[in-house]
Amino acid sequence: IKSKLELCRRERVKIAPTKRKRSSRRVYWNSRRRKKNRGMARLSLTTPIQRFRFFSYISQKNGRRGGLACSSYGSRHLSSLVEASDFELDEGPDDSKVAEKDTNLRSALSELSVSGVFDQDSKLWLQRFSRSRRVSVIPTGSLNLDLALGVGGLPKGRMVEVYGKEASGKTTLALHIIKEAQKLGGYCAYLDVENAMDPSLAESIGVNTEELLISRPDSAENMLSIVDVLTKSGSLDVIVVDSVAALIPQCELDLPLGDVYRDRQSVIMTQALRKIHYSVANSRTLIVFLNQVRSHSKSNMRFPHAEEVTCGGNALRFQAAIRLKMIRTGLIKTDDKISGLNVCVQVVKNKLTQGKKKSELGIHFGRGFYVEREVLELACEHGVIVREGSSHLIEGEVVDGIDAAEKYLLENKDVLDTIINTLRNQLF
Repeated sequence: IKSKLELCRRERVKIAPTKRKRSSRRVYWNSRRRKKNRGMARLSLTTPIQRFRFFSYISQKNGRRGGLACSSYGSRHLSSLVEASDFELDEGPDDSKVAEKDTNLRSALSELSVSGVFDQDSKLWLQRFSRSRRVSVIPTGSLNLDLALGVGGLPKGRMVEVYGKEASGKTTLALHIIKEAQKLGGYCAYLDVENAMDPSLAESIGVNTEELLISRPDSAENMLSIVDVLTKSGSLDVIVVDSVAALIPQCELDLPLGDVYRDRQSVIMTQALRKIHYSVANSRTLIVFLNQVRSHSKSNMRFPHAEEVTCGGNALRFQAAIRLKMIRTGLIKTDDKISGLNVCVQVVKNKLTQGKKKSELGIHFGRGFYVEREVLELACEHGVIVREGSSHLIEGEVVDGIDAAEKYLLENKDVLDTIINTLRNQLF
């Protein structure tokens, strides 16, 4: 054994962890108890080594008996490490070679442009990303959620998935996004597949329903065709699909009850998203897909559990640039009456910045987000509103108490908008 270990040291053996192939056991004195050791090491060297064993002494701990740990190894082929001096470093840049590469690249691009084989959108050109790299975003209506997203809102030219259980605030968030887009002068469309759109709720949140396009398509093919046509037009800023789970394929509508086309919905979503994905990037339109979750029992012999999965297959979760999961965490009570919900929004996926962040939101029934509470907390934190004890100095007005300050912001929309713009300039 010593000679083989010396051989390993001489040829600088590389030890890599792997799964054991031979059972190892721990031998206890005066006991038949055995315990398998899961950790093993693999030695790799160019010369084969025959089977050998290692013994190590285990001292007594926590009243347990001492013993010997025996690990047996079979023959292995060992590979020695390579010296760093065996590699040649790349030479520095040569001006003549750089100029030659640049000339060849420009000639290849000119050949592609005059060949006529490719369309205008498929051509390559230099300095394609020379324009501003700041992403155009649409605020979500909640500063806390905009902070969790990292870029100040939801990006244009991308697809976003918002999913969660029933009554978790998905529609409220979608209406707030439409409201913020209309503030910026954009046009929006709401595709109500579930046939649950309440115009009075949208107006109470602040949506201009007269400038909102509303459609209730009867099948999944019609709905996705509408999305494709509206996206290619380039005239809309936000398109909301409510929801993916309610999409019904036309073949399923034609069948009697009891007959099922398996996985037809996911196939349609996969085909449609491939077509929509390219037109979305060119039109700078934000598409928000609302989705539901289903409990899927995952079989495990030791730990069986139920896993939540979204509807419509896996295509949307890959195509979406941002995925938001909404979880209802509690109820808001006012005078022993339920007046709202507490919601936790998790940024499950974010292609623009760091994901896996959370945001706590409050939703008031019939009014939307508790914007005044969020703005008051952030403004006091960043010095926009001066707080001394229980008093608040808001735009030259002294308001005593948190409830009074929130009421003051609720009644004075101009002051609230001014503070929000100041905070957005500081934070984003």
